[in-house]
Amino acid sequence: MQTPQTTYTIYIAAPPRKVWAALTGADYTKQYFFGRRIELNCVAGSPFILRMEDGRIDSQGEVLECDPPRLLTVSWRVEWLEDFRHLPETRVMFQIDPVGETSRLTVSEFHQEPVDGKILEGGRQGWAMILSGLKTLLETGKPLDLPTPQPPKEMLEAARRRRR
Repeated sequence: MQTPQTTYTIYIAAPPRKVWAALTGADYTKQYFFGRRIELNCVAGSPFILRMEDGRIDSQGEVLECDPPRLLTVSWRVEWLEDFRHLPETRVMFQIDPVGETSRLTVSEFHQEPVDGKILEGGRQGWAMILSGLKTLLETGKPLDLPTPQPPKEMLEAARRRRR
């Protein structure tokens, strides 16, 4: 397996089964993933979709590995912005490990080819908000009150340059 270009590790005061439910349940993702609802079956080869509140697809791909409540790996292609539709597919891995009564969640993003640092940085900003929202939701029962972010200008410009 190649080295991930982005990795986040957070500790959540919740058991792995609860973290798993929040990662794979549409009612949960809607609360911390900017209104996106996840659609997936825990079967390798099945579709993975993040659907926006208006029904459009934000991101989609395929379930590559699914071992509840420990591991979920999906291919990931951003669809909601034209400039991002031309970026190479990414592989995202969610690994949940028990640490006493707590869970360690590690999210890793793998790219098959080099990606501009500005694109990676924009994605990293998004992951930081998403994972903070997930942690807060599970630990307090309330979602963070964060606005849906727009991709940073530098990220959009880098995606457009790649497209040309």
